[in-house]
Amino acid sequence: MFRPPVNRLMKILDRSFFKKSIPSSAAQVNDDRRIASLVKELTQDTLHSKYVRGRGRVVPAPNGSGLKALLLKPEIKADDTATWSKKLQDLVSAEQIAVIPYDLEMDYDCWNYHDIMSAILPEDDSEELPSSFSRVGHIAHLNLRGPYLPYKTLIADVIMDKNPGVRTVINKIDDVGTESEYRTFNYELLAGDPDMKVETKKENCTFRFDYSKVYWNPRLDTEHRRLIDQFQPGEAVCDVMAGVGPFAVPAGKKKVFVWANDLNPESYKSLQAAIDTNKVREFVRPSNQDGRVFIRSATQSLLQTNTYAKVSVKSSLNPSPSTNPHRDPKLPRTSPRRRTPRMWDQMMAPKTFSHYVMNLPAIALTFLPSFIGLYAGHEALFAPHGGVKLPLIHVYCFVHTKDMPADGRDRTKAIRTHVRNEIASQLHCDSFRHTAAVDEDDLVVFD
Repeated sequence: MFRPPVNRLMKILDRSFFKKSIPSSAAQVNDDRRIASLVKELTQDTLHSKYVRGRGRVVPAPNGSGLKALLLKPEIKADDTATWSKKLQDLVSAEQIAVIPYDLEMDYDCWNYHDIMSAILPEDDSEELPSSFSRVGHIAHLNLRGPYLPYKTLIADVIMDKNPGVRTVINKIDDVGTESEYRTFNYELLAGDPDMKVETKKENCTFRFDYSKVYWNPRLDTEHRRLIDQFQPGEAVCDVMAGVGPFAVPAGKKKVFVWANDLNPESYKSLQAAIDTNKVREFVRPSNQDGRVFIRSATQSLLQTNTYAKVSVKSSLNPSPSTNPHRDPKLPRTSPRRRTPRMWDQMMAPKTFSHYVMNLPAIALTFLPSFIGLYAGHEALFAPHGGVKLPLIHVYCFVHTKDMPADGRDRTKAIRTHVRNEIASQLHCDSFRHTAAVDEDDLVVFD
């Protein structure tokens, strides 16, 4: 009854097509002062639908009387008292309401994105509607394939209409990394403003970047949080392919020392900006070099230098006048509080990294040889000789969804090949499939 009219030949959005008049009934309220109470009294009789919510059930009476009316359920007929509840009959008898015919007018604004798409796209494909997209700031990022490409402009227009805040809709036209070593992708503008400079917030951090020039995957929020939760304050983390800092910057806010690197100069600039914007300069050190070189240079830098971060500490000096037990009772309780001087301390970074993060799924495994002999000559630092655990290396790669177990085993073999058998014998691999698929592949983490 409430579904939009269907037009599967539409290729250009015609909003005026989506109009519908539904014969129904309404309870005309004879005294506007009774509307609020009648809404509660008639809750079993009024229309409850996702298309008509809350105060939307209260409409102007159609007869030009200036009165208000409450929309009633479709099964209640104005000309058939047998369909009226006892409550309705009693209120009509008391002349508090009148049950009248009402034509419910619906238009394009009444339906959501899924409703409109279901009425436009070919019926055979309705079970697999392109119902999701990535949202990065004001940009909606689609990954349309096959049968939906002829409808791409129409889909983009509906997304713009139904998602406040979306000003730009793009469609990816190649896989990430196939054309650029910086993990950027080619795209086409489907609708809206061509502005690709965005601002987005993740993990209480603000990031600003040009989405066309850097790598950012909003579908990895859960994975970012999972890993950041493993980092402990005071630990040191080496983020080899840091991008604009989705791991590094939130970790810095946790007072984790992070050496963050990305080969892309644009990502490096945005990473620096994010470090300053989120005030984590004391903890996050950005770099712009090849990851293989960075693994070794960052490790040596941490080993050979003393690294400190200035941190504020709470002070019990100068308590508030209202809570100070030694306050002069002659002073008014509203006496202005003296500003408490901020107290500072230093936190020293450890000499070794607890975690290495390599989020470059296409080629991350090829960086593993850089870890061979990384701490040669410093074996005494680690258990069982010392009190430090060997670092955990988080390697991201893709495996085919259909061949998950076999492909996962192949990746484990590849790791053993890259890091040599004497290291592989101590290797612990923990693999799982991430919820966000990348085209036909799934993201897998080897910890």
